[in-house]
Amino acid sequence: MSTLLTELREATAHNVSLSDDVLTVDLTDGRTITVPLSWFPRLTHGTPAERENWRLIGSGEGIHWPDLDEDISVESLLAGRRSGEAQESLRRWLQARKAAG
Repeated sequence: MSTLLTELREATAHNVSLSDDVLTVDLTDGRTITVPLSWFPRLTHGTPAERENWRLIGSGEGIHWPDLDEDISVESLLAGRRSGEAQESLRRWLQARKAAG
């Protein structure tokens, strides 16, 4: 099990792309992770421009979308974890977006 944990911690991203349906992350070790965009409601509700405004954080250990206040770690993607955001938090975020928009 410790080998798997080491692999998860050492995997880093070097490129990110999004479509209307999927999030794709290219890793520095040659792997590519593709997950449904629906796993991350803030990305799903974001505009294409907001989704394209991302940056790598922690030397590629994660991805940050400043316009959407979303952070996703490579470790979570490799483990198959979806967004852990509570429905109430998402509801407040969507209301704030609507009020600002």
